[in-house]
Amino acid sequence: MVDRADTAAAELSFPEGFLWGAATAAHQVEGGNVNNDSWAKEHDPNSGYAESSGDACDSLHRWPEDIELIAGMGLGAYRFSLEWSRIEPAEGEFSNAAMDHYRRICAACRERDVVPVVTFHHFTTPTWLTARGGWEAADAPEAFSRFVTRAGAHLGDLIGWACTINELNLIGVRAYDLGTSSFEDNFARHLAINEAMVRAHRLGVDALRSGPGAFPVGLTLSMDEMVADPGGESVLEAAREILEDRFFRATGGDDFIGVQCYSRVHFGPEGQAPNEPGVPTTQMGYEYWPQGVEHCARRAAAMTGIPVLLTESGIATDDDAERITYLAEVLRGVRRALDDGVDIRGYFVWSLLDNFEWSHGFGPKFGLHSVDRETFARHPKPSASWFGAVARANSLVAPPG
Repeated sequence: MVDRADTAAAELSFPEGFLWGAATAAHQVEGGNVNNDSWAKEHDPNSGYAESSGDACDSLHRWPEDIELIAGMGLGAYRFSLEWSRIEPAEGEFSNAAMDHYRRICAACRERDVVPVVTFHHFTTPTWLTARGGWEAADAPEAFSRFVTRAGAHLGDLIGWACTINELNLIGVRAYDLGTSSFEDNFARHLAINEAMVRAHRLGVDALRSGPGAFPVGLTLSMDEMVADPGGESVLEAAREILEDRFFRATGGDDFIGVQCYSRVHFGPEGQAPNEPGVPTTQMGYEYWPQGVEHCARRAAAMTGIPVLLTESGIATDDDAERITYLAEVLRGVRRALDDGVDIRGYFVWSLLDNFEWSHGFGPKFGLHSVDRETFARHPKPSASWFGAVARANSLVAPPG
């Protein structure tokens, strides 16, 4: 006779070797990144940024604590990014000290049996490049490739997985306010940046594969479950092409695609439409929609034919019980996709820490740990203990209480 409890437990378990992790990004946690484009925006009173990143979470100095949090939770991987403007503070001038810093992070991860998942660009670009056009500069992809070549040569033997560019499909979106009054001009520039990002990714892959180490290489894509409201079908198709499909086609030969999903978006005849009335929203104004992760994982796998790594997923909320509920619903969807043969290799919570959320400042709380804004002390939330238990069991476990 089959024990139904055992069967139910098996249905909620994950494949052997499934990678459980948490993610951060250099600018959002390090502090003092004064030489990149985000710092400049944060100090521009007309940019709309709520506040400066300042010292952020002081992870520039407290990174050993962060790795101990990862290891202490029982997670097998830590996804973090390199700050390009630290490594190449002036064009062509590379800092061995900065590269040694990131090498120490990778080495410490390895010593604690944590796989270092290294992102080479997570939204921030050195001011020396933005001063001459940023990603619109004709040689921006080559400049990125030069940086990846140098950093990869320094760290490659310790890297576990490599993401060339975080959410490269949003770089053009973030550049939409480039200052021109013509929508058509802005849109053309957006598409040109998309092409620059694709070229930068492909050059980055080549650079990493030509250096030391043997590790999977891919990009990460910002995805939402996209739905068409009445009359929005053609707009939805155009949005998919611009925001996703162009980048799916850029993954040929990659080892994986990183999928990052938080919610669902609607499209109507005039473009993106409001959220569905009655659906709760998060601190970011997103629909509370954990089932979007399953949808996006399935779509990315179908469109690319390569393994999926869920490199970011989470919720901005002050209610940590809501965070646990959200993550549990996400993981049930991941399990359903696995049951249908979708090749998903791992799942990373955004974020390890409550950190600097770009123009929103420190308001939105995505972290498994809170951070005291004065002392930088890390304090685990119940979700940290619960998610660690999930990772240790390699199975969805009951929430606390």
